[in-house]
This record gives sequence, structure tokens and C-alpha cells, in this order.
Amino acid sequence: MEQLGINLPSLIAQLVNFALLLLLLRVVAYKPILRMLDERALRVRESMERVDEIKRESARSAEEFAARRAEALRQGQEIVARANQAAERIYEEAQERARQASAEFLAKSRAEIERDRQKAVAEIRAQMADLAIFAASRLVRSSLDTKEHYRLVEEALAEAEKAKLS
Repeated sequence: MEQLGINLPSLIAQLVNFALLLLLLRVVAYKPILRMLDERALRVRESMERVDEIKRESARSAEEFAARRAEALRQGQEIVARANQAAERIYEEAQERARQASAEFLAKSRAEIERDRQKAVAEIRAQMADLAIFAASRLVRSSLDTKEHYRLVEEALAEAEKAKLS
């Protein structure tokens, strides 16, 4: 083997050194490196599981948010509907009060107009009676009894009204 350039004792020493080095590396480096790689793989797996849990939690939170949002929208719509109903009721009540006030005002106005008309008719009758008495006294050139004249004028006016009505 020497002809090939291989020294047998040196080769055996190198093989023993290599085996010892391999054994030493296995004990000192290989097992700790494998343990470290296993621990890292475990941490990565745990991290992935946490990520999955966080995703599930996020999805559950999103569903809860959507449900709460839908409930809030429904409640908001109910509040708006109740407010619209209240506004409509208030509007109708205001219209009814306005109609009643208008009717009361109209009735009061009519009553006042009727009183004023009756007052005006009474004043006109009194003035006509005074004019009739004045005219009659001018015609007769004497003063007749005022009470008697008023009675005659009232009778004449009453007869005129009866004639007008029939």
C-alpha cells in the first residue's frame, strides 16, 4: 500500500481520530443541535397554533362585532321609527289644537259679530224712533208724549219685521 502512497499506521490513526471526532461531535454537538432544532420546531408549531387560535378569535370577534352592529342598527331604526311616530302624533295633535282654536275663534267672532249686529240694529231702531218722533213733532208742530211715540215706532218696526219674514 505504500506503493499507492498510503501509510497504514497513519491511515488507522486517522480513522480512529475520525471515529473519535465523530463520536465527540455526536455527543457534544449533534445531540444539542438536534435538541435545539426540536425545541425550535416545537416553538414554531406552538406559534402556528397560537396564530390559528388568534385567527379563530379574530373571526369570532368579527362575528360578534357584526352581530352587535346589526343589533345596533336595528335598535337605531326602532328609535327613528318611534321618533317619527311621536313626531307624527305631535304634528296631528298640533293640527287638532289649531283646528279647535280656529273653530273657537270663529265661533267667538261670529258671536261678537252677531252682538255687534244686534247692537247696530238696536241703535238704528233708536235713531229711527228719534227721527220718526222728530219728524212727527215737526209735522204736528207739537210735542207728543215720547213714550207713546217709542211704543208706536216699536210696533211699526215689529210689524215690518213680521212682514219681511213672511
